[in-house]
Amino acid sequence: MRGVNALSLEGELAEISVRRTTPAGLPLVEGVIRHASTQVEAGLERMVTAEVPFVILGEEARVLSQSVLGAPVSVEGFVAAKSLKNRRLVLHVGTIRFLEGNENGF
Repeated sequence: MRGVNALSLEGELAEISVRRTTPAGLPLVEGVIRHASTQVEAGLERMVTAEVPFVILGEEARVLSQSVLGAPVSVEGFVAAKSLKNRRLVLHVGTIRFLEGNENGF
């Protein structure tokens, strides 16, 4: 079954795990992105905050493992359950871009 499952998010790195390796030999980093923005809902502006858990694999994980907490980032990926037993959603990051001095004050 195919369907749309895409998420794009900007925020700052709030947590980053130590890089480890999957059984398949891929580098893996887990963490949390802290997001804050103003969004329009039902015609009204509201302040939105969220802490989104993520996982990132491959070369992007190598790069991320060397970054610092608080670094502003833009990520794109998909959401999936953490595991068969833990159905909590986790963002699986496919691409990450480090932001500096954008219009949001990062």
